[in-house]
Amino acid sequence: MRDGRIDALIGHGEELGAGVVVHDVGELAVMAGLVDTHVHVNEPGRTEWEGFESATRAAAAGGITTLVDMPLNSIPPTTTVEALAAKRAAAEGHVHVDVGFWGGVVPGHDEHVQPLLDAGVLGFKSFLIESGVEEFGPVDAGVLLAVLPLLAEAQRPLLVHAELPGPIAEAAAGLPPEGSPEHRHYRTWLAARPRRAEDEAVALLVQLTRETGAPLHVVHHASSDSLELIARSRDEGLSLTAETCPHYLHFAAEDVPDGATAFKCAPPLREAENRELLWAGLSSGVLDAVVSDHSPCAPHLKGLEAGDFTAAWGGIAGLQLGLPTTWSGARARGLDLPRISTWMSAAPARLAGLTRKGRIAPGYDADLVIWDPEASFTVVPERLHHRHPVTPYAGEVLHGVVRETWLAGVRIALDGDPVGAPRGRLLSAGDR
Repeated sequence: MRDGRIDALIGHGEELGAGVVVHDVGELAVMAGLVDTHVHVNEPGRTEWEGFESATRAAAAGGITTLVDMPLNSIPPTTTVEALAAKRAAAEGHVHVDVGFWGGVVPGHDEHVQPLLDAGVLGFKSFLIESGVEEFGPVDAGVLLAVLPLLAEAQRPLLVHAELPGPIAEAAAGLPPEGSPEHRHYRTWLAARPRRAEDEAVALLVQLTRETGAPLHVVHHASSDSLELIARSRDEGLSLTAETCPHYLHFAAEDVPDGATAFKCAPPLREAENRELLWAGLSSGVLDAVVSDHSPCAPHLKGLEAGDFTAAWGGIAGLQLGLPTTWSGARARGLDLPRISTWMSAAPARLAGLTRKGRIAPGYDADLVIWDPEASFTVVPERLHHRHPVTPYAGEVLHGVVRETWLAGVRIALDGDPVGAPRGRLLSAGDR
């Protein structure tokens, strides 16, 4: 490593040359630093939920060397150049890892898309359904058709929360009335967000990318029923990609305890058979990436005492645990380490257009995670570095312990704790 980049790869038994300092990690795995393209940092405006300092400490501890911040739930959302400047000002000097930014596409903001592209956002994010915060409204096909030609020309992706409101409204009509004891049962929340809402949204995105040529990306995909449609779109040569998240690969709806609202997210955790089909979709390449969708909130919004799944904030906090969670599931299914690197480093870097991230190769940033695939640990929330210790992973036994994280050739975390002052960079599309 030289000047923050990987300078050369030296084979076993080859001469290192004079003056080379060796850091011997023994039998530990050395992998390109993780790239997490789905993180809600929430600063400014909702820093009491999460902030750049705490989020990037958690990222560094978990082997993530680059994250991309979602345009919500901060206030203001990143839907204008001025809001992007506020984000960058809040992050400057406070990030332990490299940080990029997605812009937001919301109704009535068409004129802000090109300026945000020029200002260096890595792409955009939209919701097809209510986002949960009033300042980031949902879009329809008409709004997207107005902006997708710009993204097609720039070849920067639009990330989409792919659930349509129609099937959800139909499902709501059959739910128990508000305040019913049944709302403490996870099956009520599962029924409220049927797979059909995802499946019909994916079908819409396939049509939109077919019409416009714009790169579209399905975030936090959870419905196995639309995997075949995604696969067919690839066969057709369309620019559609999709991610899933560690929590969809780890938890199953049948196992969520009554009232345990730390498990609530949207789309919901689905059944065990659905989980296995998501793993099959990853293994076959239908799903491209695994990223966190770290979406924390102030603890009172989770309604932990009431345990009402329909009333609680929907979002899972798990930024620091993505690698061991995903590896635990992969090793149990006979999958190997290179796949983890593809799903969690190379593919997310490719989505964000980060051409110097996600690989161990000359010329790439010297971002590394050094970890022990054979070691296991029990999740203790108080040992996590994100702002609030509310997580469904509490007490889970996971395999894969991160020992060291290196950013641009400098060690930034050791044995679960960040070391040194924040040294991450703020990334723009122009300096990729």
